[in-house]
Amino acid sequence: MNNLLTILLQSDGTSLGVMIAIAVASLVGLWIFFYFVPVGLWFSALLSGVRISLIQLVFMRWRKVPPSVIVKAMINSSKAGLSLSRDQLEAHFLAGGNVINVVNALISADKANIGLDFNSATAIDLAGRDVFEAVQMSVNPKVIDTPPVTAVAKDGIQLIAKARVTVRANIKQLVGGAGEDTVLARVGEGTVSAIGSADSHKAVLENPDSISKIVLSRGLDSGTAFEILSIDIADVDIGKNIGAGLQIDQAEADKSIAQAKAEERRAMAVAEEQEMKAKTQEARAKVIEAEAQVPIAISEAFRSGNLGVMDYYKLKNIQADTTMRDNIAKPPGGGNKGSKGSSGS
Repeated sequence: MNNLLTILLQSDGTSLGVMIAIAVASLVGLWIFFYFVPVGLWFSALLSGVRISLIQLVFMRWRKVPPSVIVKAMINSSKAGLSLSRDQLEAHFLAGGNVINVVNALISADKANIGLDFNSATAIDLAGRDVFEAVQMSVNPKVIDTPPVTAVAKDGIQLIAKARVTVRANIKQLVGGAGEDTVLARVGEGTVSAIGSADSHKAVLENPDSISKIVLSRGLDSGTAFEILSIDIADVDIGKNIGAGLQIDQAEADKSIAQAKAEERRAMAVAEEQEMKAKTQEARAKVIEAEAQVPIAISEAFRSGNLGVMDYYKLKNIQADTTMRDNIAKPPGGGNKGSKGSSGS
């Protein structure tokens, strides 16, 4: 050992650098070799009873398929009693699928006696759905809480209902089937229709299960990726009295219309009154105009000789007599005084 250290110390720097370079190159070469030739992975597969050649693992590297994923999926499927080939798993991975998720879903479906084959599982996975979660939902149904649904019964009372929908995944319709949003929308629509067809809100409060029966009878899960097992009404609250509010609004509208019509009639009456006053003033003006023509006619009669002086005085006496009679007929200041004065005379 001491001799080896002495030789190394006596060697120059160039030979030491060459030795270090050779060592690094050897390590890099070993890493590249074991990366492209995963001996450890092949040995694990061999111990697990999965027959796969070492050259196929090397070819996976060249095809940019991670051998660890394929080998793990083959080991899991083999231990679960499923027969999956390497080509099937590689093809699904190259198509952009999740190989491990598909294998786990197939294992769960097989243990739960759910009819799911490899082609269906890969189709569901490539469609963007979680096939493993779908299998779990088929075994263990999922409960979906609907948002509050507002509807009005025939008596005008508003009701706010909340429902819980228990669904189970329908494996056969996962590809192309509608999702949870469609189920919630259909349940909400059915709830509104059920409440709206009720004669009274009290009937809904007494029997909330009537909503569930009506909604379930409509087959809301057709065309969806789920199967509705039950619809339970979790809560029903009373909202506003929509009918009374509409009646109040209608009464206010009728009141406004009546007031407008009354104002129209009043305006027409005022206009008619003003028109009559104008006609009265017009008639008075005509009377005054006619009275103004009397002196003119008298003077014209004097000129033409149709009226003499005695006739004129006789006319004046008649006018004076008429004026006197009018003054006698009027009570001087009050009715009682007038009656006393007339009795005294």
